[in-house]
Amino acid sequence: MTSAAHEAPLWQPGPDRIAAAAVTRFQSWAAEHHGAPAEGGYASLHRWSVDELDTFWKAVAEWFDVRFSTPYETVIGDRSMPGAAWFPGATLNYAEHALRTSEDPLRADAPALLHVDETHTQVPVSWSALRRQVGSLAAELRALGVTPGDRVSGYLPNIPQAVVAFLATAAVGGVWTSCAPDFGARSVLDRFQQVEPVVLFTVDGYRYGGKEHHRADTVAELRRELPTLRAVVHIPLLGTDAPEGALDWSALTTADTEPVFEQVPFDHPLWVLYSSGTTGLPKAIVQSQGGILLEHFKQIGLHCDLGPEDRFFWYTSTGWMMWNFLVSGLLTGTTLVLYDGSPGYPDVSAQWRVAEQTGATLFGTSAAYVMACRKAGIHPGRDFDLSRIQCVATTGSPLPPDGFRWLHDEVADDLWIASVSGGTDVCSCFAGAVPTLPVHIGELQAACLGTDLQSWDPAGEPLTGEVGELVVTKPMPSMPIRFWNDPEGSRYRESYFETYPGTWRHGDWITITDRGSVVIHGRSDSTLNRQGVRMGSADIYEAVERLPEIRESLVIGLEEPDGGYWMPLFVHLAEGAALDDTLRDSIKRTIRENLSPRHVPDEVIEVPGIPHTLTGKRIEVPVKRLLQGTALAKAVNPGSIDNLELLHFYEELARKRH
Repeated sequence: MTSAAHEAPLWQPGPDRIAAAAVTRFQSWAAEHHGAPAEGGYASLHRWSVDELDTFWKAVAEWFDVRFSTPYETVIGDRSMPGAAWFPGATLNYAEHALRTSEDPLRADAPALLHVDETHTQVPVSWSALRRQVGSLAAELRALGVTPGDRVSGYLPNIPQAVVAFLATAAVGGVWTSCAPDFGARSVLDRFQQVEPVVLFTVDGYRYGGKEHHRADTVAELRRELPTLRAVVHIPLLGTDAPEGALDWSALTTADTEPVFEQVPFDHPLWVLYSSGTTGLPKAIVQSQGGILLEHFKQIGLHCDLGPEDRFFWYTSTGWMMWNFLVSGLLTGTTLVLYDGSPGYPDVSAQWRVAEQTGATLFGTSAAYVMACRKAGIHPGRDFDLSRIQCVATTGSPLPPDGFRWLHDEVADDLWIASVSGGTDVCSCFAGAVPTLPVHIGELQAACLGTDLQSWDPAGEPLTGEVGELVVTKPMPSMPIRFWNDPEGSRYRESYFETYPGTWRHGDWITITDRGSVVIHGRSDSTLNRQGVRMGSADIYEAVERLPEIRESLVIGLEEPDGGYWMPLFVHLAEGAALDDTLRDSIKRTIRENLSPRHVPDEVIEVPGIPHTLTGKRIEVPVKRLLQGTALAKAVNPGSIDNLELLHFYEELARKRH
């Protein structure tokens, strides 16, 4: 890794682009007003942002003109992790900032939202219409008795109504939480029952993959099983009438009412997000109005470089933190592109078609989608007008080197490719997009501002150029204020602070190169450790899935009771492929030559499919537990898996082995 500095970058921003970037202007301004270094570019700005944490976050609040209705006493009170106290004494409101652009008469009629569905009809919602609907709905929520701290839930797809419902909730100081309507009743109840919502916004169904999926029965079950509900609001996406006792969306959102923004403490809860939770109930992660406001201003305004001229698209559902992140694009006056539909309908080019149609300038997707496009042999840059795209950003899993090359070759050669990595836990990125830095194949550009990201060995010593644990050694404003129903904070501490007390350990393997870029190697809790050599599963997937015969794979390393180590590779084959000796040899040779002879699997096993969490991550640890003989009910939370049937294969395999 130490020779990293000698490799030529795939992309380099030109001098004009660097000069125009918000982060460049921020650095000059912070140098003048707050003692930031004027020279040394991003690296020196980052160093300052973590060394002078208080001054940096104060500068962010000033630069983005955060409106504190009562001033703060200090930037950081208690600095300990967990439990850092940010901007004590301050009050503000997130929704007030998200709707600020609507106050500008020149922008009031411009689109705040562009909604696209599978028919590719585009429906704009102007800033003034968004403000009016939020004002009307916020007044109705207050009339229903919703007070600050009450939970409001949404069982909704990625549609404008979801944005309105969230902003109205934030305006009254309520706590928002949402699930996508493809989640079954059990999954939703595992989440919502923990937080006891008083209002539920719901659709009658949704369209996906060219079909209508009705949800009336699921909604009826949610109403029965959520006794704290005072009101249910019906959104007739499929045109059905509101069920008995439910309120109609249009009746609550047509008044012309100026929104009233409840001024709440900086650390007042904004929303509850849920971790994948592959075992036990999902963790209910609470983040604050002020913490998210500042973190997202920094991330969207400086790292993503988005402003009023931009159109921000990210393929996501309301059950994933990227939806919450996308909505925060409103903070910088950016138009959001809300796509509600299948990523691959009517064909794998669907997301590029949306980008062309809406003039997206930042195109956000998953690494898996990029690799699927590559495998399908499509040519988005040739077949669509993608000239407005400035940046393609990917997350969900590390973008393999072939993904970088494909985007460069097939979308545009002057393309800023931002592979980003963070987590639901902070609803942000630890490392990723920097508009002023070069892009190197297979690497995230740098650690984000205000994020003291390090790679540590087991003794807590920092590493450069070597694989270690991803840690964050100083607090970030968007770190959880707590988990719901965790009064002592024990589950929160166990989740991040047990390995290195006082330091956030995220559970990923990373390398920080000598030039400050970052390589992610996959989850550290499902690491492959053979003869003392550790390797992340992502490295194996990247090598194996280059083979055209392999649709997807899953690798597990099992410590055997006799001291042995069994490492099977499960493969889901492409249509028409067969797992014969030739393919087995090809897989083993690929791993031996590209990675390491130690990580050649002991067996290659064909499976009917690879199980994922509802947010699309391969589930390695639960499969490992099943193979160790743990009962299915204990190894995995069934409500968190996209296809439970697939797990029976591994259960049966464990039975045969034992």
